[in-house]
Amino acid sequence: MSEVKIKTKADPSVKRKSAAREWFDSILFAVVAATLIRWLFMEAFTIPTPSMERSLMVGDFLFVSKFHYGTRTPKTPLQVPLTHQKIWGTDIPSYLDWIQLPQYRLPGFSSVKNGDVVVFNYPPEDQYPTDLKTNYIKRCMGIAGDVLEVRHRAVYVNGKAAEVPPFSQQTYYIYTKKTDLDDAFFRQYEIINDYRPETESVNWQPLQQLNDSTKTNELVGYQVRTTEDVVAQIRKYDWCREIVAADELPQATPSPYNQLYGSKQFNWTVDNFGPVTIPKEGATVQLDKKSIALYGPVIQKYEGNKNVVLTDSTVSVDGKAITSYTFKQDYYFMMGDNRHNSLDSRYWGFVPSDHIVGKAVFIWMSIDPNPANAANKIRWNRLFSVVK
Repeated sequence: MSEVKIKTKADPSVKRKSAAREWFDSILFAVVAATLIRWLFMEAFTIPTPSMERSLMVGDFLFVSKFHYGTRTPKTPLQVPLTHQKIWGTDIPSYLDWIQLPQYRLPGFSSVKNGDVVVFNYPPEDQYPTDLKTNYIKRCMGIAGDVLEVRHRAVYVNGKAAEVPPFSQQTYYIYTKKTDLDDAFFRQYEIINDYRPETESVNWQPLQQLNDSTKTNELVGYQVRTTEDVVAQIRKYDWCREIVAADELPQATPSPYNQLYGSKQFNWTVDNFGPVTIPKEGATVQLDKKSIALYGPVIQKYEGNKNVVLTDSTVSVDGKAITSYTFKQDYYFMMGDNRHNSLDSRYWGFVPSDHIVGKAVFIWMSIDPNPANAANKIRWNRLFSVVK
């Protein structure tokens, strides 16, 4: 029997990728992975303003959980990955609004609760799609259906005093006996002037009064923003004559902002605000001058209604006058812990549920933008601390 030889075709050699192609594939994989993690699970944020001091400090870097409340599906899909409003280092928009998708929220394992520190899209910013509005961070003081009121600085929810955040700050006037206090003194109590834009004021500054006989300014004390615990410590100094809370003065509480929410119909201040009922999905409100001042902007901007026309006493939707309205989603009332230096719901109203981004969970890095010396540039005591 003769042997049969079968000739086989040699396998072609596998072509190796070029170095440039390997780099491209690696970068593409990293971008896709980072985009999915940032969208689904966790996103890093930086604290740029002092509205949450001292709970969160300017220069804190924190992670915000998306899966606590459930991540949102993209509304604006035509966007450069890992950007928000602008391409890095430029003023070039990072997105196109040609396509706007319906937005849904994936299941989460929690809901927004009173006291949570929440990141959300700034509601009044109409020039951007919802998911690309500027990110704000505040503490949720009232959830949908709550009746919230601020009385003499204290927040009440449904008639009960709300828990005071442990590092919540208020404005105080410290009257002294001709003692010059400097930045080093205030820094030891974490009263730090680390931010000075036109819209927000500093955390401490000299308090002066005009001496009519000499026409010169006389130092009489200091205006500070700090906690009750720090105030109690400063009272013990023999040079401290008196410390007065801002709302105990005859004049209105100083504020860096001009107008409170609903001020057309209500004589409210930052320290005496409400009571106000926070809109809840399915709840119906009767419309009159007072309720329109509170809920008219909600009906017009955040409920998906078309052709809404508001006056001080009337509301029409798509050409039809309405006398009552049923809300389509839940809303929240957000406040900064630095109560007299925070642009929050007292000024611009409620946060819709579709604007909620996630829950702040922990600080992984903290850099002092204005350290006393180079050795104190990193705030080591804040690293890997839980947001409370």
